[in-house]
Amino acid sequence: MSEESGRRNLRMPSNDEVFAVVTDHLGGNHVQLQCADGVERLGRIPGRMKYRTWIEEDDVVVAEPWDWQDEKATIEWRYTSQDANQLRREGHID
Repeated sequence: MSEESGRRNLRMPSNDEVFAVVTDHLGGNHVQLQCADGVERLGRIPGRMKYRTWIEEDDVVVAEPWDWQDEKATIEWRYTSQDANQLRREGHID
């Protein structure tokens, strides 16, 4: 992190991933996502994240849509609120 700007190098989505915002927590390991590509998807929180990373409404995440069911996606990464604000300032998300 550079001291003068406070900018951090953040994990960006790969080719098959998209930015998404959690719009609703559906219970268990499922959430409703509004993806940056305009599609609303059912998001699945994988076991490796379920107990280590707490995901709440309005969180910005990286989601990977399923190849065989485009209306579903797996959450791959969650940004802190500070990182999400940086992504908004840089124009990556709305």
